Amino acid sequence: MSDVTREHLAEHAALVGAMAPLLDVVDDVASRMRRSLDVGGTVLSFGNGGSAADAQHLAAELIGRYKRTRRPLAALSLVVDPSVVSCIANDFGYDDVFARQVEGLAKPGDLVVGFTTSGRSPSVVRGLAAGRRCGATTVLFAGGDGDAALAEADLALLVPSTTTPRIQEMHTLLVHLLSEEIDTWAAGPEGGTAA
Repeated sequence: MSDVTREHLAEHAALVGAMAPLLDVVDDVASRMRRSLDVGGTVLSFGNGGSAADAQHLAAELIGRYKRTRRPLAALSLVVDPSVVSCIANDFGYDDVFARQVEGLAKPGDLVVGFTTSGRSPSVVRGLAAGRRCGATTVLFAGGDGDAALAEADLALLVPSTTTPRIQEMHTLLVHLLSEEIDTWAAGPEGGTAA
């Protein structure tokens, strides 16, 4: 193993150890998500690049399953329809690709979840702002201090790092922690009754 690889691994391990303060926020996000899903709400997720993959991952775990066989949960990643994304980008500008979809789809009680490692992605900031205007609960997955996106988030899972690969690794961990909570609830004896 090269020295560079060892440094990356040590950085990752140290950051995992620093994630404990976020567990209360994970619980809060899970609680709000359970309440929303229990009354017919939808989780709408989005991001760009690697964050788009994280948004798809979250939606897949909810509508598919994490570890347990249970009912599908209403989730949609707003990054997966190239016709819609390219239409909005062409007609309105890329910064509006998520906001326009959120405005058309989100309703009060839904969860709008934006992923951005820097917190500065204009399309994610605008998507979260649109979620607030629609009456949805907004959730931010970001790194560092959350930058501009933090102002549009009701709840924020901020990885204590400014290094993109480490932030993305922790976003995967946070998605898995959240998925475990939701999966356990949804697979319960009544198929999910929000706490």
